[in-house]
Amino acid sequence: MLDIKFVRENPDAVKENIKKKFQDEKLPLVDEVIQLDAMARAAITEASELRAQRNALSKEVGKLMGQAKKDPSKLAEAEEVKAKVKAQADRLSELEAQEAELNEKLRSIMLRIPQMIDPSVPIGPDDS
Repeated sequence: MLDIKFVRENPDAVKENIKKKFQDEKLPLVDEVIQLDAMARAAITEASELRAQRNALSKEVGKLMGQAKKDPSKLAEAEEVKAKVKAQADRLSELEAQEAELNEKLRSIMLRIPQMIDPSVPIGPDDS
């Protein structure tokens, strides 16, 4: 299986390799891999940002709960922040499921893309 980074950085070389192997029906797979990879990377980025926000909000909840012991009016504010954390947790689980699904599709397609031909190998439809 080719490295996804190689496919992402060299889609034309991968397509040319597929043509040299006379497997033109696999050409659309390269574009599909690049598209799925972009979607998976976007999901990973969004999930990382949500985790960072969740961690910051969780710290804020802790502070507010500590302040609520002295000032009961802070309790409502703490509950609002808790609700935000819950909403982010729900979105995060959606993103993680989406990421897993995209990675599985990506792996499945990547397994169908042929390996790169060594430059010393002559081009032809068979071994002759």
